[in-house]
Amino acid sequence: MADTSQRRRIVVTGIGVVSPLGQGIDSFWQNITAGQCGIDQISAFDTEGYACTIAGEVQDFDAAEAFPSPKEVRRTDRFAQFGIHAAWQALGDSGLDLDQTNRDRVGSFIGSGIGGLATMEGQHSTLLNRGPGRMSPFFIPMMILNMGSGMFSLYNGLRGPNVATCSACATASHAIGEAWRTLVMGDADVMFAGGTEAAVTPTGIGGFAAMKALSTRNDDPSTASRPFDAERDGFVMGEGAGVIVLEELEHAKARGARIYCELAGYGNTADAHHMTAPAPEGEGGARAMRMALNSGGLNPDDISYINAHGTSTPQGDVCETQAIKNVFGDHARSLVVSSTKGATGHMLGAAGAVEMAVCCKALETNLVPPTINYQNPDPNCDLDYAPNAARELEVNAIANNSFGFGGHNACLVAKKFK
Repeated sequence: MADTSQRRRIVVTGIGVVSPLGQGIDSFWQNITAGQCGIDQISAFDTEGYACTIAGEVQDFDAAEAFPSPKEVRRTDRFAQFGIHAAWQALGDSGLDLDQTNRDRVGSFIGSGIGGLATMEGQHSTLLNRGPGRMSPFFIPMMILNMGSGMFSLYNGLRGPNVATCSACATASHAIGEAWRTLVMGDADVMFAGGTEAAVTPTGIGGFAAMKALSTRNDDPSTASRPFDAERDGFVMGEGAGVIVLEELEHAKARGARIYCELAGYGNTADAHHMTAPAPEGEGGARAMRMALNSGGLNPDDISYINAHGTSTPQGDVCETQAIKNVFGDHARSLVVSSTKGATGHMLGAAGAVEMAVCCKALETNLVPPTINYQNPDPNCDLDYAPNAARELEVNAIANNSFGFGGHNACLVAKKFK
């Protein structure tokens, strides 16, 4: 186990969320702990002929709130708009006064799994139908996935480390983990970290459906995503963003910041197994969990709650269950596991950050959100998944799992601040 006694301590002081269950951490937390679902028929485009016609879409989103002018909104893809909006929320929630902060020591790691897919679709259509001379000069800046992180830093003069991670569905957790490492190493004092995604588009839905990855329970959207349930048939796409403010403890204390929790450790491994399928028995994810526990100076039995990756896919949920049992042994039967993707859908590159927001609130409130739509127990998924109702629980330490296509695995561990 790593010796953490002399290491810089890193705490969470702000949270921002844009999701199918609301915008802002307060409304999101209220809705997700109430067991609500944000999945419905897709409204963004005509889904006739699509195998999957449902998704978790962000409703009533006003991008102008996060931008200095309407012109800037028009020059930014929806995924970046989500990420910038969530980062502004996190800044406001943190109470950080940037005018009183050394902006050379403030950075931004906001990733995306896919980037500006809607922009790519639109500009490709323009190219084919009207020729290259009619393409937008903003096509490339709008499409590339670093623009959420880059533009938020630009708008706020943040001159510290700036990176956009891309590791499919592990993107946001890797962003948070690498931001944590940056702070531990002393290269910054404050980091905005998370992920953003807006892939509910014709090619996004069509492409994942072609892989047979999506649920086709189109006639009942609110129960289509059912992590760990025996009748799960694939994930449901979601969109949105999550960003948290990570801050070195003494910096946070000096300004009297409200502290949600302490981010204690991070694990990052590769399956090296298959393009899309998890390693047998979740071996790669298990190593990420062990790495996170070790780096955080935590024992397996210190963990009270795991926010599972839990996508509602037949193979993935079984492998994650096996990985948890392999890492936590007998304690796996004592801790609580839940997946919030039944409520939000799978937000891809944003998922890990929105789920880290859930973990921060669980540590703050001692309330664990439910795994909704859990109706039919699967003998291969046999842990306590907090089915269908939030659970009051003394939450002292958590683990947050994120696993992505390409064999990317990330695990974050956090604990109550003391």
